[in-house]
Amino acid sequence: MSTEPVVTDGLTKRYGPVRGIEDLSLTVRRGEVFGFLGPNGAGKTTTIRTLLGFQSPTSGTARVLGADVTDAAALRAARANVGYLPSEPGLDEGVTGRRLLAYHGRLRGDVRSEELLELFDPPLDRKVGDYSRGNRQMLAIVLAFMHDPDLVIMDEPTSGLDPLKQEQFHAFVRAEQERGKTFFFSSHVLSEVRKVCDRVGIIREGRLIALEDVDDLLHRSGKVVRAEFANPVPADAFAVDGAHDVTVGDGESAATGTRAGTTVSFTYTGPYEPLLRRLLDHDLVDLAIEEAPLEDVFMRFYGGGVDGDGTVADVTGDESRAETDSDETVADDGERDGEVSTGAST
Repeated sequence: MSTEPVVTDGLTKRYGPVRGIEDLSLTVRRGEVFGFLGPNGAGKTTTIRTLLGFQSPTSGTARVLGADVTDAAALRAARANVGYLPSEPGLDEGVTGRRLLAYHGRLRGDVRSEELLELFDPPLDRKVGDYSRGNRQMLAIVLAFMHDPDLVIMDEPTSGLDPLKQEQFHAFVRAEQERGKTFFFSSHVLSEVRKVCDRVGIIREGRLIALEDVDDLLHRSGKVVRAEFANPVPADAFAVDGAHDVTVGDGESAATGTRAGTTVSFTYTGPYEPLLRRLLDHDLVDLAIEEAPLEDVFMRFYGGGVDGDGTVADVTGDESRAETDSDETVADDGERDGEVSTGAST
């Protein structure tokens, strides 16, 4: 039996005829930040809530900190060492943040709230119902980490945070990883995944379609080449192995501020030596070779599914409805289970 924090094997969840997740097999290694990436409706939230025991799988198996998710007693014991940070915290709006913090401290223990409140500082003496979206998320962060769990499961954790607090949260996650914590980090924000994750699983329509190191994924996807030439260059001059999506046009040189004869850009996945030889066959003015943006990498899996703000576009259809149905069902379960819920009745 694997001792890794999260292990799934053929995990499947269906809602009648509607697919939630299908044959999901993955392992989250101890001490890593594992990114779970996909658009809304792809199956990310369904996966998380099945892992937390909020809903039973249709088939397959999953273990969290060694506990089978279908064994209620074992999972309840394991969840005492799990933090859960949802994208839309279901907080009791009729009480103050301080009272909610005290409630969760009595429920699960509190060994870190003072330290956490120095980083994430919601107005504790104000009723939660008066909180801004960002303050609600900061309070949820404190609640998720205050009992110092070994595993933290996060669903769009920076939703609602301003850019400064987002960066602060990313730095906090990296520091916690150095302390040996493990993270299951669900997101559709590509830049966020690249900043903090070691490996990434890409889910599409409920199925895992890629599972590898973020650096390897980017390396395999090649480099973006942008070259400027003093004289006209035909497009077929770069018809070389490894050159993809070659575009040629006239434009202003970024290096000189003057009109260049030709600008060429393409994605390149081959060795550098033949590329440089081909470039030097012409009167080269400027050259930039950069790592392919994660957005471009994702295009290979979702084909046009990346929005201009660097997030993965929503998918539509039955799978999106399944995610919504799951959210509504689990919200009720979460309110009944104080161990992982961010809501409270006091």
